[in-house]
Amino acid sequence: MHPIFAQGERLALYLATWLILGVLLAAVLTTQGLGWGQAFAFLLPVLLVYAFVCLSAWYVCRAAPLMTGSLIRALATSLLASIVASGLLTGLTLLWVTVLGAMPAFAGAVGQYGAQRPFVFAAGMLLFLLAIAVHYAVLAFEAAQAAERRRLELEVLTRNAELLALRAQLDPHFLYNSLNSISAMTSIDPAGARRMCLLLGDFFRRTLDVGPRPWIPLADELALADGFLGVEQIRFGPRLRIQRDIDDSALPCLVPPLLLQPLVENAVTHGIAKSLDGGEIRLGVRRGNGRVSILIDSPRDSEDPPARPGVGLDNVRRRLEATFGGAAHLEVRAEANLFRVRVDLPWSVHD
Repeated sequence: MHPIFAQGERLALYLATWLILGVLLAAVLTTQGLGWGQAFAFLLPVLLVYAFVCLSAWYVCRAAPLMTGSLIRALATSLLASIVASGLLTGLTLLWVTVLGAMPAFAGAVGQYGAQRPFVFAAGMLLFLLAIAVHYAVLAFEAAQAAERRRLELEVLTRNAELLALRAQLDPHFLYNSLNSISAMTSIDPAGARRMCLLLGDFFRRTLDVGPRPWIPLADELALADGFLGVEQIRFGPRLRIQRDIDDSALPCLVPPLLLQPLVENAVTHGIAKSLDGGEIRLGVRRGNGRVSILIDSPRDSEDPPARPGVGLDNVRRRLEATFGGAAHLEVRAEANLFRVRVDLPWSVHD
């Protein structure tokens, strides 16, 4: 079915356009001796029928596409179709003139009507060629829209594939580090190792719950980070101290799951584990101006290199880029005795 019939508004606009064309053509006929009434009676009925004939240009354009077919074939097909359609218009005009000749009001104008056949044939060809040009433009626009939709769908599929790959990279990395921690405690603190196993099992149970979800509230993400820190506090004891400064209004914000865990793990591994006296990890969350900022500070040995290479920070940076594009940022800064990581996200509570 022709797409113009899909909506009544389109058909009404199309017929209104043909009515305007009929008025313009009638104005031309009045310069050749016909009155306005005679010109309208001669043109409008056949143009109404021809308007629907010109809809066949849609199928002509689809049969001879410009983008994927031969230009010469498209031009030849368009010219032939316009000649056939114009011939049909001329035949309809002759039939309508016969009908008008039987009416006393128009009997005197039959000779003038007959003299307009060349004009009608030429106008019919031009109108059909114009219809073909419009239909080619519509098809090109629809093809551009379809290509844009396919591009966006491909971007979404590519982004989802990248996120799945990053999640697959993150899970075994964390498991490897956690098992190393348990292994280190089995010989010096078996009871602590058992408690760590229980906490680790609870942590993994929670990660399995959030695994299939693309977004979770920041409150749940902070709970996962606390679960990890609970495991590590058994290992490090009083060497690991935690200070929290959380803005409760930011807790409903949706974030990708396991976004903070690599950052917290990085702070423990490179900040606490390398210091004999341990240190304090400060976790802060702030909301303002439609955004949420997450700040993680950890101690740093001034003799350490200015950057900390590893899987965790790179993973988070790539996940932020894949999820938010340029709307989210990860800032890493090494100061004299402090390593600071800042995540800046857009505020969102709708998945």
